[in-house]
Amino acid sequence: MTGASTALVLVDIQNSFFHPAGSNYYEAATEIVPNLHRLLRRARASDRLVVHVSEQHRPDVEDFEYAKLPEHCIVGSHDAAFFKGFGPAGNSNEFLIDKRRMSAFFATDLDLLLREKSISRLVIAGVKANVCVRATVQDAFSLGYRCLVPRQAVNSNRPHLADAALEDIDRYMGWAVTLAEAEDALS
Repeated sequence: MTGASTALVLVDIQNSFFHPAGSNYYEAATEIVPNLHRLLRRARASDRLVVHVSEQHRPDVEDFEYAKLPEHCIVGSHDAAFFKGFGPAGNSNEFLIDKRRMSAFFATDLDLLLREKSISRLVIAGVKANVCVRATVQDAFSLGYRCLVPRQAVNSNRPHLADAALEDIDRYMGWAVTLAEAEDALS
């Protein structure tokens, strides 16, 4: 499989999770920031497609997700903004996908974009491994994408659930790989 058919998908690299003032902040999230930067630099250097997935909830809608989670990532809020150093760089190979549910594929045009760009393999990184990353990988796999998840570029505030999610991903939906393997896939 050629590298040209590979894209980087960064899931929820937003202040809500990574900034100490974020409503979903957890200290361990910051541990993966250097590795997320490495993946982003490699993808940009190799002119790979980069998809920045952003959780965005409407301020005037009582979102169904709030039945299980507190209100967060309201459009235009500090929470919803990309964490410093992340987000589209303004070049033609980087795209923004806003989502209102856990999977970056649910009710978005991500699948259409990837197919239009002839992408068949995804490197998926971000937070949380057991929630939005896992949901995105599961939908990607169901749609026929080969998914690589670098273990050192995902985590969760529930480490045991992140471990379980990575085991499920590796067993059933994709490949849990090293950071170096993910970087090689983006070369």
